[in-house]
Amino acid sequence: MSRPLRIEYPDAWYHVMNRGRRAEKIFVDQDDYKMFLNLLQETVQMWNINATAYCLMPNHYHILVKTPEANISRSMRHLNGVYTQRFNRRHSTDGPLFKGRYKSILIGADNYLLQLVRYIHKNPVKAGLVEAPQSYLWSSHKGYLSVSKKWDWLYKRFILSLLTPRKEDWIKEFKRFMLLEDKDEASRVVDSKKWPSMLGPTDFIDWIKGKYYSKREDEDVPDSKALLPEKDKILRAVCRFYHVDKEELIKSRRGVFNEPRNVAIYIIRQLRRDRLRLICEQFQMEKYSSVSSVIERMKARMKQETKLRNRIRAITESIIKSQEQT
Repeated sequence: MSRPLRIEYPDAWYHVMNRGRRAEKIFVDQDDYKMFLNLLQETVQMWNINATAYCLMPNHYHILVKTPEANISRSMRHLNGVYTQRFNRRHSTDGPLFKGRYKSILIGADNYLLQLVRYIHKNPVKAGLVEAPQSYLWSSHKGYLSVSKKWDWLYKRFILSLLTPRKEDWIKEFKRFMLLEDKDEASRVVDSKKWPSMLGPTDFIDWIKGKYYSKREDEDVPDSKALLPEKDKILRAVCRFYHVDKEELIKSRRGVFNEPRNVAIYIIRQLRRDRLRLICEQFQMEKYSSVSSVIERMKARMKQETKLRNRIRAITESIIKSQEQT
């Protein structure tokens, strides 16, 4: 099984989810739910993470968490591993409990955090388990409605302060916020089958791509492609260098060596490792074997022409530099 992309840095936020193997229950009875919550609190204390919202469903869970010490992988390994051990011991079973590695999305803006808190607490309602979030026993929703000290382990103050700076209005504003419909981007993303590695505004995505660009060539981490320079960024760099329009890169002229077009094809293949068929479609070529031919011709020319090789190096370095500085 390929490894998901894990980007870790101090104070990063993640929406984490894991589900039972073959959609089986991971919580059989109330004692299982209590056992998991006790372990979650243990994990919060042991690994210094901030559990901000959670919802435990019969066959999966959702947790919104902040990691001051950049340790999402280690803390989740403890949570999932120890719970599996305790579950197996309690039910006299053995083997994996979860479907596989946990899924997570790196979150990059406060408004997305708010959307996810609402999504997590409404999960039982969407599943038809209860009619209202406050009726569900196994989520942090009731913690947001309580001032009891037993909820001090829940990292909720930051979320509530996003709704209003007036502490006395926190619960009222939270209730109002929960009445809003989930028609936001975060809800659509979490409901989708394939999760992105990160969710946030463009400047956050660009910052992550630049800072963690070195992970781009990890073949065991398919999601690392999310860190690669976008095709349009490569095309714009080629257009700037050759002073041509994008249309000049797309159209083919039979019998004429279109250097900007061929350079764009070559660099996209080198930097992004895109499949030949995808490149073929983007450049409106009839056969994807033609893409391979262009790349091989470019390699041959580069061996013979120092100036061409230097031009391609200059364009490539400008793309990488802009990627690292975003």
